[in-house]
Amino acid sequence: MLPVAEQTVQFVSGLLAAERRRRGTRGRRRAPGCYRQAVLVLRWFLDGTRLAQLAADHRIGRSTAYRYLHEGIDVLAAAAPGLRGALLAARAAGHSHVTVDGTLIRTDRCRVAGPTARVDRPDRRVDLWWSGKHTCHGGNVQVIAAPDGWPLWTSGVRPGREHDTTALRGHTEALPLLAEWTDDTHAVLADLGYEGERSALTTPIKKTSNALLTDDQRTVNLLHAATRAPAERGNSLLKTTFKALRRVSLCPWRVGAITAAALVLLHHEHGRTT
Repeated sequence: MLPVAEQTVQFVSGLLAAERRRRGTRGRRRAPGCYRQAVLVLRWFLDGTRLAQLAADHRIGRSTAYRYLHEGIDVLAAAAPGLRGALLAARAAGHSHVTVDGTLIRTDRCRVAGPTARVDRPDRRVDLWWSGKHTCHGGNVQVIAAPDGWPLWTSGVRPGREHDTTALRGHTEALPLLAEWTDDTHAVLADLGYEGERSALTTPIKKTSNALLTDDQRTVNLLHAATRAPAERGNSLLKTTFKALRRVSLCPWRVGAITAAALVLLHHEHGRTT
């Protein structure tokens, strides 16, 4: 039993049917129909079912199962909201602020040499997808959330070695749009990981080594933390709902599309976008 409404399965099935019509796929040329393919895609997202098991259950080859899965990911990701649209919807919904936070989607080990040399072996490079902060391989995805932590938008993936600020800068349209959205009555809250982008983001006051924070500054930081705290719900909501996001075994560069597809499913299942 899939822990989703029948309407969600029909929704995914409809997107797949539209994609087949766009490609000009002739009828009865595929073993499973759109509905069964939608079930395959949802089982992978919700339960993290192995592709070998999905292929056996649907009586198709493993390579065919991979192809059907990637097709489902692509059609769902294409329906994900853009950042400009998400921010306009947040403003229309009356949100006084949104939050931005990065999350690491773990992946299988991927041997891709990064720009940093290893300390123990200078002749070798640290893996591009290795996150020193989380001590695992993964991809960095930025999440924009509503004040109550409901995820509104997810970015493409950046290698796990990148800091949150670097990852956000890697999406060239993100910071200009966030700066455009910010005014006297609207703000974008972020943690100290984004300290270098104070022109677009509102971050806490950082304590320096030679000066303690004043009482007023500590109060500002406490208010900032209390207001931003629900943003953590956005990342956990995606990962707890979709087991596929807890560890991705596909190409790491697919993590961004997978997260965007999960966001579309979450929005449709709960009937909420803002």
